[in-house]
Order: sequence, then C-alpha cells, then structure tokens
Amino acid sequence: MTEATEGAARRWPIVPTILVLVAVAVMIALGVWQLQRKGEKEALIALYERNMAMSSLVTYPELPPVPDAMLYRKSSVVCLEPVRWDPRSGTDRAGKAGIRMIADCRTGAEGPGVLVDIGIGDDFAPPKWTGGIVQGTVVPGPDQPSVIQRLTGKPAPARAMLVADVPAEGLRASAVPSAADTPNNHLAYAGQWFLFAAAALVIYILAVRRRLRP
Repeated sequence: MTEATEGAARRWPIVPTILVLVAVAVMIALGVWQLQRKGEKEALIALYERNMAMSSLVTYPELPPVPDAMLYRKSSVVCLEPVRWDPRSGTDRAGKAGIRMIADCRTGAEGPGVLVDIGIGDDFAPPKWTGGIVQGTVVPGPDQPSVIQRLTGKPAPARAMLVADVPAEGLRASAVPSAADTPNNHLAYAGQWFLFAAAALVIYILAVRRRLRP
C-alpha cells in the first residue's frame, strides 16, 4: 500500500461520523422530551391530588376519554340494573386481596352505561345486587380493548369507573386508587436515552481511533 493510500485509509470517516452524530442528536432529543414529559406528569399528579382533596360532587363522565379534572373526584350515579359483571382481582381498604365486583350498569333506555366497583368478594360469584344510587370516587376504568383494536394498535380510551364508598351487602369496600399510583418513570427513561447517546459516541470514537492508529 502506498503512502497516499495509507493516508486516505486513515482519514476520519465523514459519512459514518455524520450518521453517528445524527443518531446521538436524536437520542439526546428523546431524553430532553422525556424530561419535559416528567414535568407534565408531575403537574398531572398534583392535579389529581387536588381532586382527591375536594368533597363536592361532580357529574359522572359517562363518555370516554375521562377529563383529568374529573378523575379522583367524588360523584354519584343511579344504576337501574347491572347488565354485566366483570370480576377482577383487587384489594379491600384493609389491604386484603379478593375479587373486585365491577358492574356495567344501565342508566336509561338508551345511551352509555356506567361502570361501578361495588366492593370486594372472596370468589367470582356476582353478588345479589340489583342496583340503586351509588356514591364514590371516579377513577380510570379497566382497559377492555376489542380484538380489532388490539390488532390495529388503536385501543379505545378507557371508560370512567366509580368506586363505591359503601360496598354492596356481603362485600368489603374496595381500595380506591390514588394519585400516587400514577406512574412517572420519565426521569429514568431520560437517563437511559442520555446514556445510550454517550455510549454510542464513546464506542464510535474508540472504533475510529483504532482504525486511524498506525
């Protein structure tokens, strides 16, 4: 190999360097975006905490998506009849595990129904509850995307659910989700993106230096 050929081979690679720098810039941008999301999530959690401190009742949000200003607020609904039961695992307010009895209630001749968590049982057998006035806390309902929604990756927004303050006869009061249950992992995600960017840059520099070494 001639001296000119060796010099060309040892030059800093332009195109790969540009590609790596672009990738590093994208990872840094994603890290910054996660930091912004962290601030937004903290503001949302603060809103939920203020909602939990309010005692006044709000109109139950029948249609999704549920406005953030209504989550964890007190509300009241009239369940004319439970048309479907959706038992799920859960805990009561003493921390004891059991089965949450979630009723999909009819509220009128037409229109959407309401989801009501009327308490914790010890098995999957629905209680002999025929409906009535229920007062409790508005929380995000369990996600129930259809098969088509799962395949298309576009699940419908979750409905609201009312966790009853007073359980149905024979049941225990369900634990009420709180603002503290809202996940906020954006700082960790931001750190990961910054770490990936630094690692990619260091690995590339070391690889190029090895290539340029006489």
